[in-house]
Amino acid sequence: MEKYQLKHSKKLYETLHETLVGDVASSFHKVPYREFPIVMTHGKGSKLYDVDGNEYIDYILGLGPMVLGHAPSALNKSVEDQLKKGTHFSAPTVDTIHLTQKIIDIIPSAEMVCYQNSGTEANMLAFRIARAYTGKKKIIKFEGQYHGWSDEEKITIDAKSVEELGPRENPNKILSSKGQKDDSGKDIIIVPWNDFDRIESIVKANENDIAGIIMEPIMCDSGPILPKVEYLKKIRAFTKEKNIVLIFDEVITGFRVSLSGAQGYYGITPDVTVLAKAIAGGYPFAVVAGKKEIMNCGVTVSGTFNGNPLGTAAALATIHELERPGVYERLDEVADLFINGFLNLCKKHKIKAFATHMGSIIIFYFGYEKSPNDFRDWLETGDFNFYEKFVKACEEYGVRFTSRRGRQYISTAHTKEDIKRTLEVIDIVFREIK
Repeated sequence: MEKYQLKHSKKLYETLHETLVGDVASSFHKVPYREFPIVMTHGKGSKLYDVDGNEYIDYILGLGPMVLGHAPSALNKSVEDQLKKGTHFSAPTVDTIHLTQKIIDIIPSAEMVCYQNSGTEANMLAFRIARAYTGKKKIIKFEGQYHGWSDEEKITIDAKSVEELGPRENPNKILSSKGQKDDSGKDIIIVPWNDFDRIESIVKANENDIAGIIMEPIMCDSGPILPKVEYLKKIRAFTKEKNIVLIFDEVITGFRVSLSGAQGYYGITPDVTVLAKAIAGGYPFAVVAGKKEIMNCGVTVSGTFNGNPLGTAAALATIHELERPGVYERLDEVADLFINGFLNLCKKHKIKAFATHMGSIIIFYFGYEKSPNDFRDWLETGDFNFYEKFVKACEEYGVRFTSRRGRQYISTAHTKEDIKRTLEVIDIVFREIK
């Protein structure tokens, strides 16, 4: 098996470098282990193809949206049909009505729905709704969890070390970009994940100020780190008691962990849910859904492209495909095949690793043999150096995994043959870098 050559990608990068900020359209396209981003030409099913003619089995899947794989026929047809009718009306369509009812039927917390274009916008709206409904200002979020790139959202989403996070009882508010206002986090309270005692203590100290708690119910952006089920149950009961709006950021977990998201998987219903990524199979589209009393609290919903007909058509087609009998069972089967094969290879090569999956989200990382408890635990224990070498080497043999994060995705297009080839590559890579 020969390593891929990337001469054309490198040449195109030299042009991009002078004209495109950050060399890429998204920061996630450029990774620390590679001098330049790989330029892709097209995708189909579970595969991507670059300008040098290389084929990749793709487990990044656009950072999650491509739950049906690349260029799925059913989704393409739905969008093509809508293209013939028009792309933007600034008015509801019949499909708007159908999609809204479909979301209410599928998502346990959804009694009313509104539309946005990205997870960032949707979470900003969720913050505003929580504040309007409760009349309070402060939002609790968790270390290492990402809810968007706005000034207020992008607080303590990452750290290089536990020391950078500061004391557990009073974590630092870490700004993530130049240009963020110094007081961006003044109404954000940071707490460690999976620690209910800290939540109780924080709320007690700010009894009349907490409007909402926002969480990835499965901490996916860093780690991923699984929740303690009792922890989720305790927070749900506690927020009801204290009149605090519980927001589930299901941008990643929605339609991936199960058709009804992590809330359906765990049987825990929040007050407000944010959905994006997989809901529209690769089109920019987001949803805020929640209890009628909370959603109907008087917040003005704005945005030119909200509920855009193309995104609506894509969402309806994606959900229709995911509702087919046996879809999630087959995703589980393919994910199980990957996890079991991966762990067997780790045992063969005497490599310390953890691996599991939640629906179509695959989790693995090195240096740890069980799920970390929180972001601090993950930072202290994870072997990030080995992980980066592993991801780089796999990519050179045609398998794409996410950089640093141990979160991967499969789609309905991934096959057992894809897994077989992936495991063959991993076997070679383990031998090379161990």
